[in-house]
Amino acid sequence: MNGEPPVDPADEAGEVGEVVRFDVVKHGSDATVLHVVGEIDTLTAPVLRAQLDEHLPAVPLLVLDLSDVTFLGSAGLAVLVAAKDAADTRGHTLRLVCGSRIVVRALEATGLLTLFDVADGVPEALGSPA
Repeated sequence: MNGEPPVDPADEAGEVGEVVRFDVVKHGSDATVLHVVGEIDTLTAPVLRAQLDEHLPAVPLLVLDLSDVTFLGSAGLAVLVAAKDAADTRGHTLRLVCGSRIVVRALEATGLLTLFDVADGVPEALGSPA
């Protein structure tokens, strides 16, 4: 025993909200931008997965804006790969806006950068052909 009180799962949900936030902006019926702010790690990756599962089927183009992500761990990378596969299966497009060296470095180090459709910014992501 470590002397710390047990963690209540409800408290963990509150902690996730402090570590990561999602802002959703719809662009008509054809595109949605999901802006992620914070850390994508083992704790927050399932929350990202739920967001992607909700928004990916709803529009032909989902732009995932990662420009304010401060950490991208292996669990987050796994969620991105699964979302890419789900988009491809549906005939939809998942387009990433990396925006930060942290995200680019994680994708490059794992060899995943070339797997994704990447844009320099949200305007470019929305304007690029699918």
